[in-house]
Amino acid sequence: MIRSRTSRTVVVATAVIISLAAAGCSKNSGSSTSTGSGGSSSSASAGSAPVKLAGSVTFNQTNLAKLDAALKSALAGKDLSKVDIAMVVNVAADYWKAGQVGFLKGCSDLGIAKSKCTYFAPPNGKLTEQNSELETLRSQGVTGYSISAIDPTSAAGTIHTDVQKGISVLAIDSPLPGTDAASLYLGTPNYTAGFQAGTAMKQVLGGKGKVAILVGSLTASNATQRIQGFEDALKGTQITVAQKVNDNLQASTATSDAETILANNPDVNGLYGVYSYDGPALAQAVTSAGKTASVHIVSDDSDAQTLKFIQSGVISGTVVQMPYQQGYTGAYLLAAEKVLGKDKTMALVKPYLEKDGSTLSSGVGLVTKSDLSAYQSLESQLGIG
Repeated sequence: MIRSRTSRTVVVATAVIISLAAAGCSKNSGSSTSTGSGGSSSSASAGSAPVKLAGSVTFNQTNLAKLDAALKSALAGKDLSKVDIAMVVNVAADYWKAGQVGFLKGCSDLGIAKSKCTYFAPPNGKLTEQNSELETLRSQGVTGYSISAIDPTSAAGTIHTDVQKGISVLAIDSPLPGTDAASLYLGTPNYTAGFQAGTAMKQVLGGKGKVAILVGSLTASNATQRIQGFEDALKGTQITVAQKVNDNLQASTATSDAETILANNPDVNGLYGVYSYDGPALAQAVTSAGKTASVHIVSDDSDAQTLKFIQSGVISGTVVQMPYQQGYTGAYLLAAEKVLGKDKTMALVKPYLEKDGSTLSSGVGLVTKSDLSAYQSLESQLGIG
């Protein structure tokens, strides 16, 4: 088991994030849940020619900066010495490094002791690893934790017990419907992200073809919502979904699955990789099969390898979110719930929620080759490049 009870200082001002979002990216005011094609003014109809994707790096930084400021103001002068919080994610992937940086920076900005801010990523993405870490955190007196649950159904009982004991539980990355942590979700509106991925696929395929979906879980809320959004975006086209394959959070499995799909289905001309490691895994499979010109890949997230494949043109586009803010604002929310209480914290959060009343969006965008440099500049400023 890998644990981290240490933090490193990353000097990043929220103002810098906002200015970059405004100057180098498409500015987003208000809700971040546009179901557009990431900056393209039109989408390909069934049977039309493929088009070049136009991306946009659009996040919800302005609203989250206002919320962070409100929470920090409410906490000013309060005793935070009893705050002991953690960020528990679902797999040790590059995607989550940005979340770790944001979480530790949030703790630092609030003045929470380094020893009371724990970040944990299951080395192998195993449920047993995640559960074992939660047991350890409880024994150490954790007051709250954010979690991207590997198995939301099995987590329901544990979350109920923790909430009853006064431990705050915040859903990040994937919502936790039907649990005691269902009232607030900090992350990407996953249906919107999937719809954006589907819109991108519709464009690059010219409205017709056959695609396969590869994902680390067919039951996690973030996965099911993204897949639903993706499929809904394809309605009215001549694109069909041939397969949905669960790679069980293993990049090597995703690669071998994709290789099998391409070998057995020569008419598949599109692949959608839902989890962060899927993009590079699918790119490797397509490259090995010598089909980079005929099979188009749309992925999620911005692992370093994914961005390299964007640059080379093997991946057409990747739907990106802001795990940094899930970590940063997540630290603020967990501290506030311990010190101010849930009701006062939610009163501050309410003006920034999406229409569903429970989603606090960390934003969504689409990175293509044309705007890759702008996105990398933003990453560099955040200390996560």
